[in-house]
Amino acid sequence: MAARTLYQKLVDSHTVARLDEQNVLLYADLHIMNEYTSPQAFAGLAKFGRKTAQSGQNVAVVDHIIPTHPVKFRIIEEPASALQASNLKSNCELHGIPLFDTNDRFQGIEHVIAPELGMVRPGMVILCGDSHTTTYGALGALGFGIGTSEVEHVLATQTLVYRLAKNMRIRVDGVLPPGTTAKDLILMIIRQIGAQGARGYAVEFCGEAIDTMSVEARMTLCNMTVEAGARGALIAPDQTTIDYIREHCKDIRGKVWDQALTFWASLRSEADARYDVELEFNADEVAPYVTWGTSPDQGISIGDLVPTAESFAPGPQRDMTARALAYTRLNGGEALEGLPIQRVFIGSCTNARIEDLRAVAAVVKGRRVASGLRAMIVPGSGEVRRCAEEEGLAALFVAAGFEWRQPGCSMCLAMNDDVLAPGERCASTTNRNFEGRQGRDAITHLMSPAMAAAAAVTGVITDVRKLELNA
Repeated sequence: MAARTLYQKLVDSHTVARLDEQNVLLYADLHIMNEYTSPQAFAGLAKFGRKTAQSGQNVAVVDHIIPTHPVKFRIIEEPASALQASNLKSNCELHGIPLFDTNDRFQGIEHVIAPELGMVRPGMVILCGDSHTTTYGALGALGFGIGTSEVEHVLATQTLVYRLAKNMRIRVDGVLPPGTTAKDLILMIIRQIGAQGARGYAVEFCGEAIDTMSVEARMTLCNMTVEAGARGALIAPDQTTIDYIREHCKDIRGKVWDQALTFWASLRSEADARYDVELEFNADEVAPYVTWGTSPDQGISIGDLVPTAESFAPGPQRDMTARALAYTRLNGGEALEGLPIQRVFIGSCTNARIEDLRAVAAVVKGRRVASGLRAMIVPGSGEVRRCAEEEGLAALFVAAGFEWRQPGCSMCLAMNDDVLAPGERCASTTNRNFEGRQGRDAITHLMSPAMAAAAAVTGVITDVRKLELNA
């Protein structure tokens, strides 16, 4: 038998049937739903009188449409959104599916609460109607997004007709310099390989830089790998993973824990496993990154200049650059450092964990949000919010002039009332900067939480390495 990659091991262990050379029927250990990709799926079940195959292996979260105003009891006022939430609740009650509803104390962004509440363990296959399900690769689980029709199929069968991906390995050696993070690393990688550079591949990360990352940092890395077109992202479980699981999965103890350790030790690519593509990067060369355009691969290190359309040969790339520059109201050839902004958004499934907020606090301590600028911090979950309040971070943020919000997806995608106004320029810790992503005609610059915090206190895009940090 040929040596197998971690990806191949996970697929093989969950294959119910081989359908043909490229497709298998894949079993899902966990299926996560939200309010906006599930309504048609439940309607399909009702139409044919079908029930959920395994209710206990499904879970639902209200997160994309929920308002994040800092009130104790939240009400979804917008009629269409309220209907989505109420439909999800009634469907979950009908099918016996656990729901983290609007005012549940554990409510939050699906990709934040699932690992936090111990739902994600190494070796699992996890599906969700959201592309950033790749986040769970940080714990050695194969996660990926599915469409609404596939949600219906998973509900009915707990399986998915799955087209196999190719294998890519990305090795990152060296050490991230001070002032840089996993967000900067993944923005650099996406810039170099392109927004379609990993299309059709399951990406496995390895190397010295990955080994030294926290689980939260690995989540950021895996979360944004889909922005390079990847169909999955994986990091083999190690002691860092095990320590995280021990803390968050309280139900695994005794003999079960010992058995789990043995199994997790097998979850790594074999020495002679072959990859379709192998890439190498050096973490020592990473600087703080900021996007200038309307795709996550349109980014530069803070010390570089925005490219001009004329710097590319005539063709699609020149045309895309020209359109992106026009949308972001840049000329090309200028620096992003010093560019005035009107808004700062710190949140999303990419960067709304407690580690991210601690990084923000180190920049903000002793400073205030720049005059005339509106800055929001939206924790990724109720637990993150409580932890930040217990540690005194929330009080620090409020004193500095930040809005301290309730958890939710918030301004990541403008599906709620946290929306940028036309023409507003925002320093954002989110994962996408498409035209209109955070509001019609609004401009998004992706960056790390520390960089967003630096922008908040200076009023301009700023190299955080030039600010004195306060531990």
